[in-house]
This record gives sequence, C-alpha cells and structure tokens, in this order.
Amino acid sequence: MADSRARILAGFVPDCVILFRRLLGDPRVPRSTRVLLAPAVAYLAFPFDLIPDFVPVIGYLDDALVLAWALRRIVRAAGPVVVREHWPGPARSLATVLRLATMERG
Repeated sequence: MADSRARILAGFVPDCVILFRRLLGDPRVPRSTRVLLAPAVAYLAFPFDLIPDFVPVIGYLDDALVLAWALRRIVRAAGPVVVREHWPGPARSLATVLRLATMERG
C-alpha cells in the first residue's frame, strides 16, 4: 500500500507537466490561461528552482505552490471535463486534483 502511494506521488508532478503541455494546445482553454500556463510548465520542467529541492521540508514548496496555483487556474478556466480528457495519470490522482482545485476559499 505504501509503495503504491509513493509511486502515485512520484508520478504526480510529471503527470501535471504532461497535463499542462496538452492543455497548452487545447483551444477550449482560454488564451489568457494558456499564456499564464506556459511559464508554469517551464518552471516545473526546469531542473533548477528558486528553493533547491535538497533543502529539507521547503525544498519542494516552490514547486507545490506553482503546481497548486496552475491546477486551480486551469480547472476553473477550462473546466473539469477538459482536464479529465487530458489527465495522463491515475484516476485517484485526478480526483484529488479536481477536489483541491474546486475548493472554495474559507
């Protein structure tokens, strides 16, 4: 069970990068969202970060923030149906993405 979770987590960021790249070419995604999405894809794909990944705890924080912002923006702009069509990963990960992206601010 733990091995399965680790595998899903390890594939989550690459799945998101693939999703973002696919959505960049989808005309159903508003142009304004695609313009903002391109730098997010580049940042996540680029091997260097503002906060290096080897820094304990906060090393992945910058990636997580960029990822969360981009996912929320995409789901709200393009809709869950479009995101579902392009999602390359497991259904369980997609369900989490959609749930987190559509949460209302408290």
